[in-house]
Amino acid sequence: MFKILVFLWMVYGLEGADVVLSCSLIEEGGGMGGMMGGAMFKRTASTLVFKDLVGNDDLSPELVTPYNPPETPNADDLIFELTLPSIQIPNADLLLHADCNEQEVVCEISHYVPRGAEVDSLPAHFIGSVQLEGGGISLTLVLQTLHNETTQSDTQPLMQSKLNLPLSQSGTLLTEVVFVVFSRVPSIVAPIGSDVLLDCGFRQKNSIPGQDVALEWRIQHRGNGRKILDIKARETETDVGQDLFVDREGTSAEADLLVRDGNASLTLRRLKVTDEGTYICTVGSGEFQTQQIVQLHITQPPHITLSEEKLVFQDSTPQKLSCHCHRYYPLDVQVEWFSQAPSEEEPVSLSKESSLSSHRQHSDGTYSLSSHLHLRPDKNPPGTVITCRVSHPALETLSDATLTVGKPDPNTVFWTVILMLAISVMFLYKAFSGAGAVYGTVSSLPVFIQNILNCVPKTNEAFTGLERHGVFVLQFG
Repeated sequence: MFKILVFLWMVYGLEGADVVLSCSLIEEGGGMGGMMGGAMFKRTASTLVFKDLVGNDDLSPELVTPYNPPETPNADDLIFELTLPSIQIPNADLLLHADCNEQEVVCEISHYVPRGAEVDSLPAHFIGSVQLEGGGISLTLVLQTLHNETTQSDTQPLMQSKLNLPLSQSGTLLTEVVFVVFSRVPSIVAPIGSDVLLDCGFRQKNSIPGQDVALEWRIQHRGNGRKILDIKARETETDVGQDLFVDREGTSAEADLLVRDGNASLTLRRLKVTDEGTYICTVGSGEFQTQQIVQLHITQPPHITLSEEKLVFQDSTPQKLSCHCHRYYPLDVQVEWFSQAPSEEEPVSLSKESSLSSHRQHSDGTYSLSSHLHLRPDKNPPGTVITCRVSHPALETLSDATLTVGKPDPNTVFWTVILMLAISVMFLYKAFSGAGAVYGTVSSLPVFIQNILNCVPKTNEAFTGLERHGVFVLQFG
């Protein structure tokens, strides 16, 4: 999308503040091609002036920089001057602060033909798209040209060179907003399983009582699209009638709010990963129809656990520690490892020594991943704090899972040494006696070795570990 930095001024007048935006007039033919190499478009620099967009009750004259039209009107200038005689745009004051907040405003204007009208018929119509990036309002405006009543009948008005339309005495093309579709929250983030309201509304000048209002919501995601709701509503003397189509369970829009208040918002209940995408709100009333886009992003923070509750080194053997990130969305998750020994003032990164499993996708669309780290006792003495740190778009802050390396049980260390001595003596006895080894019981061993083994508590980790490895299946004759 073509982005233009906003040039914003406010005119402090008797009625309110004016907003001036730098825009582009989009026409077919020449210039830049479409994204798929299709139709070609030509862009011409233009200016959009909102007259009295916001009331001046809270504005200070000292803070306002006046907007002045060109001293000499130029037929090549494209200045669209807008008035909003009966249409109030919600949250329009956000446009006043865009420049101060360093926000970009995307502004594009193109020709528009209402239903049933001829292409070159008068009054002429244009459609304007104004989007405040980084959060804020998004507008789609239908502009209708006005008759220049200030021009004297015996004076030929200046004609705009590109549009061949008469200009005002100040060199602007006078228009009014006759229809607008807007969203006050054009991008929203919601967790799985929650309910969400996609904001969309419209305003129309001189709407006819009892006139049908058509609302359609579509979703586009990864090249696929489908209609999920369609309403045709009309207000009668007693209530609001409607024709309704719904393709997704838990989806709704209020027909009475649509007709009476211009509220075209969509409610989605019990969100799933498959609900993520671009939602298109299309509203039609009378001769006008236009649309607004709302982006819905689904998130689910990861549940983080470590494979061990405690970590104790019994000998010099490295131990494996895993950090599991369960059921998160979207896919982009980052895992880092740190260690901080008691003698260190700052943690040391261990991320380069770790390894990652592949992403595992679950039936609900969420993902899981594990990170593995092998720790050595010589580099991680007792008291060392091991930290697994996870970052993810659904987490407001970094999430840590930690454990502290513990001290081994002194009794376990003592009996481990004794057992190793006993095993050494046992093999020396075998070597010097020349006896063959047969399978049997510990009771056939020399008496002094049996006495050592009988002193070892059978619950001792070293003893049970040696038993598991089959050390005590040997007997010597």
